[in-house]
Amino acid sequence: MNNVVFKNMVRFILLVLFQVLVFNHINFFGHINPLIYITWVVLFPIKKNKNLLLLSSFFLGILIDAFSDSGGIYTAAILFIAYYRLPILEMVLRKTDFDYVLFNIRNIPINKLLLYITILTLLDTFIVFLLDYFSLSDIGIIISNTILTSIFTILLSFFGILLFTKKNK
Repeated sequence: MNNVVFKNMVRFILLVLFQVLVFNHINFFGHINPLIYITWVVLFPIKKNKNLLLLSSFFLGILIDAFSDSGGIYTAAILFIAYYRLPILEMVLRKTDFDYVLFNIRNIPINKLLLYITILTLLDTFIVFLLDYFSLSDIGIIISNTILTSIFTILLSFFGILLFTKKNK
């Protein structure tokens, strides 16, 4: 088994464990839980097959939903951001093609990395809360929960990526 596959398997398992054992039990202000599992989509290698990303994101979402008893909302949200990840990255970097062999998430300038994580996080958390409340009459609560949860998730994801990934020189 090569090193990249092993790292991704360990990352997958650790993200599921951290999300369901730690972050699902953190309740800032009674209802804000960081959604650290989003980091899976951010860190998944660009050069890998999109179908593999979607399949692994599906299983990640199913596991989070099973442990959270949430009926599929995390699966729907992570599949959405996994599907639109590459177009969002191309929009943030303003490039139409990537050098897949040399691409490393840590080689992106800090401001663009933060923007990329922010867009994916806002999309994911908005979908989670929209499906959780499933009512547009609660749109104020949905937006406020999205913003507050996203702030904590973005900070944890951003600093986690900076601390636990290597930068290519």
